[in-house]
Amino acid sequence: MSERLQKYLANAGLGSRRQIEDWIRAGRITIDGRPAVLGQRVEGQEEIHLDGRPLRHSNLRVRRRVLVYHKPEGEVTSRSDPQGRPTVFEGLPLLKRGRWVAVGRLDLNTQGLLVLTTDGHLANRLMHPSTQMEREYAVRVLGEVSNEILQRLRDGVELEDGPARFEDIQDAGGSGVNHWYHVVLREGRNREVRRLWESQGIPVNRLIRVRYGPLILERSLPRGRWRELEPNEIGALLAAVGIKEEPRPDAIPRRPSRHPPRRR
Repeated sequence: MSERLQKYLANAGLGSRRQIEDWIRAGRITIDGRPAVLGQRVEGQEEIHLDGRPLRHSNLRVRRRVLVYHKPEGEVTSRSDPQGRPTVFEGLPLLKRGRWVAVGRLDLNTQGLLVLTTDGHLANRLMHPSTQMEREYAVRVLGEVSNEILQRLRDGVELEDGPARFEDIQDAGGSGVNHWYHVVLREGRNREVRRLWESQGIPVNRLIRVRYGPLILERSLPRGRWRELEPNEIGALLAAVGIKEEPRPDAIPRRPSRHPPRRR
């Protein structure tokens, strides 16, 4: 059975479908000696090259794996950092094939749940606006928050990149000038939670992502540690994004990581 080239390579963990589409447009991928085109379908027997380097089909058959990682503050969600700061990829399990793809980003000063997978198609579905995947955050703000402010944040405000709103806001308590709320978004724009509060003159001094779709940040998962999802959990994740496919039979259950704390 054939499938679109960008999906085939994304499933192998080479990158997100959007990244691979950019590579195709730039002429970086060839199939049987000819430049690939968007929407081209492959069956798995073709000679595929990326930047002149052959991609072996045996290396493209990557087992679908999904991690939940408790990102601490101070780590960047990128593979390398010009400033030498630690990245979320440094302590992940090594892969013989494919690579880990981060589902969205958490900025340097945000901690909490980060999802990573070897399945680029799944990553793309989890991030795509059409899936309306909920992201829930615990946020600590500084200052007096009136009911009028909360209502405006629910109704929607205009940011520099368009209108935005919280799907839900729940009071989570606090004392003094600091107060906690749980808020829910259905999109993942850059620093959107912080910018929404700041639009009302309310600064955020602590931000933790506690849920991404059906996945919840477990209290038992320490900062800087990861856990690999069981096959039934992956199945629920596939169902949540409308992928009608069972987990691959070689998806071996994994236990919570027991690796030592990462070096600083």
